[in-house]
Amino acid sequence: MRLAARAPVNWPPVRWAVAFAGAVLCALAVGLPTAVIPNPLFTRAVPTQWWNYPVLVLTAVLGGALLATYVRRGGPDEVAGPDDPAAEDRRPGRLGAVGGVLTFFAVGCPVCNKLVLLLLGTSGALTLWQPLQPLLAVASVVLLAIATVRRLAGEAACPVRGAGA
Repeated sequence: MRLAARAPVNWPPVRWAVAFAGAVLCALAVGLPTAVIPNPLFTRAVPTQWWNYPVLVLTAVLGGALLATYVRRGGPDEVAGPDDPAAEDRRPGRLGAVGGVLTFFAVGCPVCNKLVLLLLGTSGALTLWQPLQPLLAVASVVLLAIATVRRLAGEAACPVRGAGA
């Protein structure tokens, strides 16, 4: 965890910009269609829960940070190639993708989700699915956090080799 906290300190401005833009895009991609962010295109049949907002914010922040870890520093000391640690381990990216999809299901309206309605019906969506949504939210944030921490820790523990190495 300490290694992960050290990595963003050395980020160039372009990475911070990508992290910010990624967080905004992630919040919009999840928040607009689920109507957690009120908008004229999408509505909810069931009111937004209080916990949807912090889950959306955490998802956006973690998603933006995770996205920024895939941006190359582009400095003169960086050597790209098959030894690039970012190219070796794709598991954190998969965890992040699963976490993002789970967030969408977690904060979405239980009876507005066509897949849930087909599988469970309206009463099942309200009695079975809705109580599971907070658990999905926790799982999604945990998966995104694990993916982000792994990427950041790997970046700090194993920096890209320089041209003189």
